[in-house]
Amino acid sequence: MPSFDIVSEIKLEEVRNAVDNANRELSTRFDFRGVEASFELKESVVTMSSDSDFQLKQMLDILRGTCVKRGVDTAAFEEKDVQHIGKIYKQAIAFKEGIEQPVAKKLIKMIKDAKIKVQASIQGDQVRVTGKKRDDLQQVMALAKSGDLDQPLQFTNFRD
Repeated sequence: MPSFDIVSEIKLEEVRNAVDNANRELSTRFDFRGVEASFELKESVVTMSSDSDFQLKQMLDILRGTCVKRGVDTAAFEEKDVQHIGKIYKQAIAFKEGIEQPVAKKLIKMIKDAKIKVQASIQGDQVRVTGKKRDDLQQVMALAKSGDLDQPLQFTNFRD
């Protein structure tokens, strides 16, 4: 039976490249001259630090732009609260990976409500969809892309 997996992954190499590009852009921007501002990547969390809250918002725009240029979906951003420590403002941006249980349940409910003849099951942090016809699976892909789940989805492991 044909099947595929719905996953939510990001490419950390591309995120690393985007952070490097954002740091380079900070060094060339006029409004960041003489300011202690930087991006730092640890695992899948980018930490932005700057002298003011306004500059953090500008840095977030820079990071979004560089991520889009590198092909990283910005729907995977999870912005944490701004921390004010002394004269430094810090904000962490985490990248969501894997489909969480509530999102997976919502996705399965969407598939069942569409009455497409497929079976969907949660397997860890991904959703496996199986069906008799490839056309049904392609309908599920289109439905998942059009669904408003606040998370980027990819389709892997397509088998006939």
